[in-house]
Amino acid sequence: MKKTFVIAMFCMLGACQNGVEKQVQQLVGQMTLEEKIQMLHGHTMFTSGGVERLGVAPLKYADGPFGVREELEPHSWAPLRLTTDSATFFPTGSALAATWSEEMAWLYGKGLAEETRTRGKDMVLGPAVNIQRIPTGGRTYEYLSEDPLLSARLTVGYINGVQENGAAACIKHYALNNQENNRGAVDVRISQRAMREIYLPPFRAAVEEAGVWGVMAAYNKVFGSWCAENTLLLTDILRNEWGFKGLVVSDWGGTHSTVASALAGLDVEMPGDRYFGQALLDSVRSGAVPEEVIDRKVENILRVRMTVPPIEETSDVRPVSTPEHSEMAYEIATRSIVLLKNAEALLPLDLNKYKKIAVIGDNAVKKHAQGGIGAGVKARYEITPLEGLQQKIGDKAQIIYARGYKGFSRWDRQRTGVLGDVVLTGTGGMLSGGERRGMRPDDTLLLQALDAAREADLVLFFAGNNREVETEGADRTSIDLLSMQDELIQEIARVNPAIVTVVVTGAPVDLTTLEAFSPAMLVSWFNGSEGGNALADVLLGNVVPSGKLPFTFPMRLQDSPAYALNNYPNFEQADYSEDIYVGYRWYDAQEIQPMYAFGHGLSYTSFEYVSMQTGKNRYKPSDEVSVIVRLKNTGTMAAEEVVQLYVNRPESEVEFPPKELKAFRRVRVAPGKTARVTLTFPVNALQHWDEALQDWALEPGTIELWVGTSSDDIRLKKSVAVGF
Repeated sequence: MKKTFVIAMFCMLGACQNGVEKQVQQLVGQMTLEEKIQMLHGHTMFTSGGVERLGVAPLKYADGPFGVREELEPHSWAPLRLTTDSATFFPTGSALAATWSEEMAWLYGKGLAEETRTRGKDMVLGPAVNIQRIPTGGRTYEYLSEDPLLSARLTVGYINGVQENGAAACIKHYALNNQENNRGAVDVRISQRAMREIYLPPFRAAVEEAGVWGVMAAYNKVFGSWCAENTLLLTDILRNEWGFKGLVVSDWGGTHSTVASALAGLDVEMPGDRYFGQALLDSVRSGAVPEEVIDRKVENILRVRMTVPPIEETSDVRPVSTPEHSEMAYEIATRSIVLLKNAEALLPLDLNKYKKIAVIGDNAVKKHAQGGIGAGVKARYEITPLEGLQQKIGDKAQIIYARGYKGFSRWDRQRTGVLGDVVLTGTGGMLSGGERRGMRPDDTLLLQALDAAREADLVLFFAGNNREVETEGADRTSIDLLSMQDELIQEIARVNPAIVTVVVTGAPVDLTTLEAFSPAMLVSWFNGSEGGNALADVLLGNVVPSGKLPFTFPMRLQDSPAYALNNYPNFEQADYSEDIYVGYRWYDAQEIQPMYAFGHGLSYTSFEYVSMQTGKNRYKPSDEVSVIVRLKNTGTMAAEEVVQLYVNRPESEVEFPPKELKAFRRVRVAPGKTARVTLTFPVNALQHWDEALQDWALEPGTIELWVGTSSDDIRLKKSVAVGF
């Protein structure tokens, strides 16, 4: 295992690049055409072919991206039901994004890589980085952010963590897979500028900065062509512009042609061989696909294979999901929790004051490692919020649990009928919470919840979604809370208004009612194996909350751009008419007040943004802008803060949003102390995509540097000139 790691490290650092290329060419030269074709498709659900005669092992993929999936039958999605294929459940994508920490992303990747290699796999199918365009997206919980810079920085950290620890990463889903409804056929139409500035930066950073070894083509179409046969995406941009040297694999079942896919740049069809098996062999023999094209595909695969040597089945391996990995999951989870409000200073919980605590809600006991459609983790364990509170509080206070509501379940989905206010429509279609049909909370559960609340000094109300609600393959039709949660909290507030609400979700939900009846409120995400322990420590003040929202929580779904412009939902052609105005860019430009803004997150301490200065006042195109911020902790607890730097362009003749994130930094400051925080970004990060030139362009002029604690809480400003 150690030897494999060292070899992979040398290759990834470029020390044996020339040797690898020479060996790749030699191997290709020794292969028959049939052997080459055998490498270009799936042989099992998560294995693509090798050439045994030449000692080229098959590539083994680890389904992710938040934990190594359990082992499946060779040719189906049915699990093998082993006792040795459990793994660590790492916080899902939006939770990682809420850390605003490239270091945490690296740690995340390291843990995944180690478990991937322990299980004998070569490539992690992650990270998933598509921009969160719509609040209702089924895979929002898997993705990172509505902002391209935040997504890109976390992407680079994740990939470096994976690839510096012996495995290959496969970034997905390339590109513009921003909805789940009809994802296999919907055709995205978008301006080149919006595509380049908003949706492609995480993929570009993955290639140019992190040297990612794998790219997964998305299911959807872009400009009329499926992503797996899209020459613009796979050849013109990915390989010719960005210089990608690894392999392009289809999403599972996402290949639709032989010749078009082969010529456009797809390397591996997964999981079968319908198009890249005998059909591809016949296409080469007929001259429809030159053998040189096949050679390039094999070379791409061999670069990965030579960089990540296979693990021999006889190798000694460590147990999967070690205490070290649990600690990683815990560290990430604690930094992801977002304190939305704390109006009456209910938090952190004072157990001398609150001796009897009512814990109400299905999400207090719900586990999220698996659920819905798509990848999950057979977690070795998962600490629920109730378990975490019980373990951390012990006999210091009494906890009374009441379920309160029935969370949406797999059985309800299979029934495709009505559960309370849940309606399922369509085939594999949209999940609706907006049609209430005159329902009210379950009487028995309501009475139990009210009895618990009435008896308690304080209520911890667990609201939100679960992974049956947020699922691959189906977007929600609303952001309403299901199972009558809004009605339930109103009833609870009548008997006990001291309510701390914990929102368990991977995506934005309607917080209007919860906010009105919750003096304190947090978001704790689908937060992994250690999620319950992390949450309990934050609630009790053992850890000071420091997470920041990676996307906007709107007041109403209709305020979000795609819904406001009525260009979603769509099933045939998705017109991105909001253009570059995604997420907070839209709310700022339209002067719409969200419920909670991008970047928002409070603390148990307070910070003063004392001053800012720049290295100079004029910057050339080749320069790097450097901003130094003095940040003082004016409270009584040591804590971490995420300092955010936005750019405003008051004199621009080119259309820009009112502000755009350009840098951020997480920093820990002791009480009473002042930290010197340096934020940097290259001047070329201010470029825009010029549609007329079909190239990047920098507009010289004055820009304003805005520093703050969220996108709607700017504390310091300074003007500089750039591009001269």
